[in-house]
Amino acid sequence: MLQFKDILVPLDFSFKNQTAVDIALDLARGNNAKVTLLHVIETIDLPGDREVDGFVSQLKTKAGKNLEKMAKAFEDANVPVETTIRVGKRAQEIARFEQENNIDLIVLSSHTIDAEHPARSLATLSYQVAVLANCHVMLVK
Repeated sequence: MLQFKDILVPLDFSFKNQTAVDIALDLARGNNAKVTLLHVIETIDLPGDREVDGFVSQLKTKAGKNLEKMAKAFEDANVPVETTIRVGKRAQEIARFEQENNIDLIVLSSHTIDAEHPARSLATLSYQVAVLANCHVMLVK
């Protein structure tokens, strides 16, 4: 049976994230694993713009508060949890974090594929992360 010791949960704070968080919590308990909750703020290609920098700073503050709320369930269950905020292209930053931190499982919210237009799903974040990651990826619907 696979043992997961470092679980990554990328979050965008949408309603669908709760299922991924719940599954990661259960897996962490069963594997004595550490969980990292990650939020990536998508970049705007205007480097050095003070207005953009201020906006990103506000987003980081808000994301930090949201991550703290999400981490509480892990803390209450005595599961080691860390929170991280990155700025960049979401799929690439998630994959980079996974590789830099020896993550062995990513638990990621996904969506149901539109059977009439399946190619549209190839551009989704969950698909991109599944392709870029070097570890196991669990897509949660």
